[in-house]
Parts: sequence; structure tokens; C-alpha cells
Amino acid sequence: MIKRLALLILLAIIIIIAVLWWRENRHNDAPVQKVTASAQQLARGRYLTRAADCAACHTAEGGAPLAGGYPLKTPFGTIYGSNLTPSADYGIGRWTRDDFYRALTAGIAPGGRHLYPAMPYTSYKGMTRQDSDDIYAWLMTQPAVEVAPPKNNLPFPFNQRMAMIGWNLLFFNHDPLPAVSQGNSALWQRGRYLVDVLGHCGECHTPRGKLGQMDLDKTMQGGVPERFSAPAITPQALAQRGWQANDLNSFLATGLAPQGSAFSDMHMVVDLSTRYLSPDDREALVTYLTGDKPVAPLPVSSVAQTATSGDRGHMLYLDQCSGCHAREGEGKPHVAVAMQNNATLRQPDSRNLIVSVLDGLPAQQFPHGESMQSMHGFSSRLNDDDVAALVNYLRARWGGLPANVTPQQVKALRKSH
Repeated sequence: MIKRLALLILLAIIIIIAVLWWRENRHNDAPVQKVTASAQQLARGRYLTRAADCAACHTAEGGAPLAGGYPLKTPFGTIYGSNLTPSADYGIGRWTRDDFYRALTAGIAPGGRHLYPAMPYTSYKGMTRQDSDDIYAWLMTQPAVEVAPPKNNLPFPFNQRMAMIGWNLLFFNHDPLPAVSQGNSALWQRGRYLVDVLGHCGECHTPRGKLGQMDLDKTMQGGVPERFSAPAITPQALAQRGWQANDLNSFLATGLAPQGSAFSDMHMVVDLSTRYLSPDDREALVTYLTGDKPVAPLPVSSVAQTATSGDRGHMLYLDQCSGCHAREGEGKPHVAVAMQNNATLRQPDSRNLIVSVLDGLPAQQFPHGESMQSMHGFSSRLNDDDVAALVNYLRARWGGLPANVTPQQVKALRKSH
């Protein structure tokens, strides 16, 4: 009797797993959808697609817009952005408006196939139905691109989408994300929607737990999505790095501000998304990040600015950096950012500064003909002791921070590249 019961339980488990596997892997053979929309809806859909930063993860380098293939590297393997064009076989051409809304807000594609949270349904869950429908209408009226994105490179068991059922039970709900600032004005409310939902800023700027979930007890307190970190963007953290509302507004519109230029993933965010926001929406976004009553930006400690003026790091700066960033750190337009008031130098976590020195940065273009030339990496020129000395000089001289970076920290980041 016990053996028979055990066999029945085992058989039931096998059947359940088989059904789930079939649901996650079956082909969507629904009819191809035909969508018509007004010019107003299409214009709004295009705007919202940019505000939601869809192109960043759904356009491969050198690929057709929104045709997928962009690699998102995670601790669990590489996930490739899907094809969002109306291709019937490779994109969303067979998806209905309901299918699209469910995928955006619940992470479930047609037929019950679970999406990985690299698609930020954990933020898009708050998207309004009207916004979802307008985005869908615009996407479905764009040219279809008949390209299949690469298959995800995930080891077992992470390649089993059915595991997302358990992940969602543990970490997904429809509650709003915790507010990063305090306020209640109309601008603040709109900004919260832009930041927490459409812009899904917390997906990069919030630390994650061991299973890839956002740590909502530390909302917007900084994360490490890939090689560079996404710094904390709470009102207090922004003020500590010298940001104020008008500078943030300029940064989101152009990628440039007195605190430096956008680089790495943030350059892509500006280039593909925030530069296209309306002035009102940019103001709302900044209002939410800083709060209805913004914290005054903190000045750099004048004592720290001169604390290391004659040390080894100073000599390395003069020898290796001053040609572009200038002797007194004032920078050069269209060439290199200023060290004075630089937000990266004022970031308590030194990761981005160390990685910038080791790896360098590519040449970058910004709106209105602005640009920054490339910065070559120093990993082959400077050893770990040298990089630590240079970084400590920069942090203390212009960042007002302790000169406490160790060669071991540099070595760890050098090896991780």
C-alpha cells in the first residue's frame, strides 16, 4: 500500500513537471494580429516606449531596432533580449493586447510561458493598461524583423523556466515599490510612476539578493548590474555627491552636468530614453528623486582637498591624467570631464572609479554635438599599488573621501574583468 502510494505521488510529480515543461516550451500558434491605431495613440506609444527604455535591452549592437539579441549578463548566465517587432515567428506578431499587458505586468508570455525577471515586470507591474496598450500599438505597427534572438545561455537549473513559478511566489507581488523620497505633489506622483514603473530605475540602482530579487529594504541604494555599479540615487546619496535638481535635469536631458558625464549603461539610458522625455516629465522625475523638499547638496571638505597634495598619487595624476583632465582638475570641453565636483570621485564605493582607471572609457557622443573623447585604460601601465595610490589621491583631493582604497581591492577588480 505504501509503495503504491509512493508510486502514485511520483507519477503525479512527473506528470506535473511534464505539463509545466510543455507549457514553457510550446510554440505559440495563435493567429497573427492586425493592429490599427490613431496617429495620436502611435505618437504616445512611441514616447512611452522610449520612456520605458525598451530599446536598451531589445536592440543588439549593430542590430535592427527592437529586434532583440542584446546580451544581459547576470550571475546566473546570459539572457538575450527578445524580439519586440511584429514578426509572427520570432517577435510579438501573434500576441494580443491582453498577452502584452500580462507579460509586462506579470511576467507571463502567451500560453503560460514564464519570463525571467531580466524583463523588469517586477517594476512594470504598476504600468497602466492605457500605457501598455499604446506601447503595444506602436510596436505592432513597426516593420517586422524576421530574426531569432540567440538562445539564453543559462546552466541547469536556471534554464528551466518553470522555476520562475517558485521565484514569483517568493518575490513577486503587485504592491508598489517603496518610495525613494518624500512628497505628495502632482509632480512627485508623476515622477514616482516614471522612476519606479516606466523607467524601472530600481532594477539597476537597487541591490539584489542571492536569487536575483531586488532588496526592497535598500531601494535605490545602489546595485552592481554588470562591470560598473549603478550608484545610490536616494535624495541623501545624491546630495552627498553634490547633485541638485537643475543639474540632474541637465544630466537626464544631455548626459552632461557639472558632476560629470554619463558613461557605461547610464549613457545608453540617456541616449535611448531620458533625452526624449518632455520637460515636464524630466522635472517630475527629478522631483521624485530629490523629494518635494530636496536635501541641499553637500560641499566637498576643504581639508580633504589638500590632504594628499604632495604624495605619490599626486605625481601619478600629473604624469598620467593632467594632460586631459588639466593640472587643477578643471577638465577640457569635448575632451575630458572635470575632476572638480565630479560625482564619481565623490561616490563612497570606489568601484566605478577603479574600473574607469583600469578599463578606460570609450568615446561618447551626446545631444547637441557634445562629446567626450575616449579614455584609455591604465591596467597595463599601472600596477595595483599605483592604481590604489592614484584613486586615493582623486578621492581625497576632489571627492572629500578617505584615501582608504587598497591594492587588494584593485586586484580583485582587475581579475574580475
